[in-house]
Amino acid sequence: MLLVVVSWAANFIVVKAANQEIPPIAFAFIRVASGAALLLVLLRWREGSVWMHRHDVVPILVLGAVGFGGYQILWATALQSIPAGDSAFLIAATPVMTALLAGWAGSDTLTARRLVGALISFVGVGIVVAGGPGLGLAASLVGDALTLVAAACWAVYTSFGAPILASHSPLRTTAWAMVGGSIVLAPLGLVQAAGADWGAVSAGAWGGLVYSAIIPAGLANVAVFHAIRLLGPTRITALQFLVPFIAVLLGAAFLHEAIQPAQLAGGAVIILGVAITRAFTVGGLTARIRGWWLA
Repeated sequence: MLLVVVSWAANFIVVKAANQEIPPIAFAFIRVASGAALLLVLLRWREGSVWMHRHDVVPILVLGAVGFGGYQILWATALQSIPAGDSAFLIAATPVMTALLAGWAGSDTLTARRLVGALISFVGVGIVVAGGPGLGLAASLVGDALTLVAAACWAVYTSFGAPILASHSPLRTTAWAMVGGSIVLAPLGLVQAAGADWGAVSAGAWGGLVYSAIIPAGLANVAVFHAIRLLGPTRITALQFLVPFIAVLLGAAFLHEAIQPAQLAGGAVIILGVAITRAFTVGGLTARIRGWWLA
């Protein structure tokens, strides 16, 4: 999951840059459709078939339409009108929404500790973004609103998709969800693609599209559902709070952007919140320490 978080953090930078040359929804459609095709091929190779039970096809297609289709349209559109840092901050509301929705959906148990940890991490994300140059006070309110709705879309997908894992593998579930997303993205994506100047797209933008389709959109989402099946949606989506902090570090490494002290402080708060969300019970922690000592 930490590798997934790093790939998602890098994706903010990649998508923001590539969308300067490739229209955002066309980019999202190619990205999700390519990821779906890759996962269907892997599904056929690993599990021998690509089909799902008839009673599960409609729910996962609908969830995919929300989580991959609605999310990508809203997020990619909003990213053009607000700073990437603001986008990362608003998207980080997803774990808080997931913690609430997962309890309602019955896919996880909402405890006071998990909710407190999520809220602490959310404050840390705010410190990271406010401490850097990405916070724009004049950011579009429409863009902010669209980003929050996108966060809600992903929370719905994660929370209500978890029960489907009881009867289907993460690979099969994610592949079909991305098919649902591709169907929603196709109309607007094809219209934008028809009007794009593809001859002027640089190799770097094409490379960003390939990276974004294979890793953050495809393989990473399979890993997420594997982790959700093991640990539940609340604990896994809590790690998303690390995305803005890691994005700051990647920006310093590859774009030579200065890291502000407030951003480092915010990163420490994020890690504290994630640690609280993932903490063992006292009895469980004591038993584990005793086991390590005896070993």
